Amino acid sequence: MTRSLLLSTVLSAALALPTLAAQVQPGDVLAENQEYTYWLLDAIKSMDPQINTDVEGSGVLRQLFEGLFNEDQNGALVPGVATSYDVSEDKTVYTFHLRDNAKWSNGDPVTAHDFVYAWRRLADPKTASEYAWYMELMQVKNAADIIAGKKPVEELGVRAIDDHTLEVTIEAPLPYFPKMLTHASTFPVNQKVIEQFGDKWTEPGNLVGNGAYVLKEHILGEKVVMERNPLYWDDEHTIINKITALTINDENAALTRYLAGELDRVQIPAGQYPRLKAEYPDQAVSVPQSCSYIYLFNLDPEKGPEPLKDVRVRKALSYAIDRDIIVNNILQGGQAPAYNWTHPATEGFEMPEIDYATWTQDERTTKAMELMKEAGFGPDNPLKLTLNYNTSESHKKIAIAVQQFWKKIGVDLTLNNMEWKVHTDKLQNQDFEVARYAWCGDYNEASTYLDLFTSYSGHNNGKYFNEEYDRLMKESKTADNPAPLYKRAEEILAEDMPFAPIYHYTKVEMIKPDLRGMGLNNLMQNWYVKDMYRVAN
Repeated sequence: MTRSLLLSTVLSAALALPTLAAQVQPGDVLAENQEYTYWLLDAIKSMDPQINTDVEGSGVLRQLFEGLFNEDQNGALVPGVATSYDVSEDKTVYTFHLRDNAKWSNGDPVTAHDFVYAWRRLADPKTASEYAWYMELMQVKNAADIIAGKKPVEELGVRAIDDHTLEVTIEAPLPYFPKMLTHASTFPVNQKVIEQFGDKWTEPGNLVGNGAYVLKEHILGEKVVMERNPLYWDDEHTIINKITALTINDENAALTRYLAGELDRVQIPAGQYPRLKAEYPDQAVSVPQSCSYIYLFNLDPEKGPEPLKDVRVRKALSYAIDRDIIVNNILQGGQAPAYNWTHPATEGFEMPEIDYATWTQDERTTKAMELMKEAGFGPDNPLKLTLNYNTSESHKKIAIAVQQFWKKIGVDLTLNNMEWKVHTDKLQNQDFEVARYAWCGDYNEASTYLDLFTSYSGHNNGKYFNEEYDRLMKESKTADNPAPLYKRAEEILAEDMPFAPIYHYTKVEMIKPDLRGMGLNNLMQNWYVKDMYRVAN
């Protein structure tokens, strides 16, 4: 076994510091109030690390649970339950060394067996996790066969050598494998608690986590309340005492409550960033975030509408969207027009040349009209489609704009607004024609985007399939340099157009100026309240 020098250096440096939680900067004086209240757009569907699929849900889970590693303010890996690891010469066997002072919130020790149980649970078809495929993406040995029901979960390439040593075997070297271990689906769970409470194990009073906070209250669609976990291994250096997340479906109402002092952090509604930046320069922020916003086409052979199976129609729909109007006139928060899938700031990603990205919007619209005419549609024979989108002022404004863009090329678009849970359920069941969709990277590498459109993806809700695309993504797992394969995969997506890319995200927010440790320099925008604190005025 050889020491992984890069991460070990990072971990050693982190361990040399007095704390791994909130580090009060020189000159900062702590405020008496160390509570944090933030905004959620939608209800948290699940507090189960192996079941959750939502970005907002992941934000809660990072407070209640802790995986092998966390991320620092800039997105670099730092110790979580693991303090270091070794890797074999062939880069396929990882041995993680776990801290001996990690405890569950009920006092049980956190052990390697807890990770084995959680990872097997994720891959087990009985769990029916939408993130089971993540275990396959991590290349964990036998994951694909287990997920397909061909092998028992006991054959998954993960084992506890002893209570504080976890061994993971992967199918092929994967340079970014450690980065993938900050994802919530890989967090440990307490087997005893799950077996005791069954489906109710995530309820307040039942949920046992190993994170810096414990769940005190969860009123679905209203609020989540968390308080410091005194048994967390680094509670001594945790400063924020209480977290409250309030669910407010109306972004403008949320902003009003922020300005009234009820919230410490809130998303800025579409179009309001310039004004708020001028009025509150020390509170309005816009920073890159690894997410891409698209309109997904349903290509399911049985459930998808027949016209969308024509690539000319799909290209026309994409070409007709004036992305400059959306980012410059509607959103106005520094977002970038998107003509591809992977966020361009993703580490190591090389943007391909996509022809329509270089055209003027007039050229794109003209081409869209030609393609629609070729496909048999136009003003005299409009294509009727329905767009599903979840409740949000910005989603609504974009949908109305696209409705007008598409009307120009002979599309009669019906807008269908619904709450988040209904929206995602329809996506997962292919009960839609066109749907608003977005993806935020699970780790800072292009495969976190591109794997989604493989045939074996657990999130390929549009049921797109391309054999060459699948082959490229499988080859990328063992390639010395996957960048050219990623570039070709993006070109295929532009050729097949299984979705219409619209924009790449920035995180556009109002944040109270007395808050520190928000992690805004982390492209993934993963944040940990244990790293945060409030300063006195």
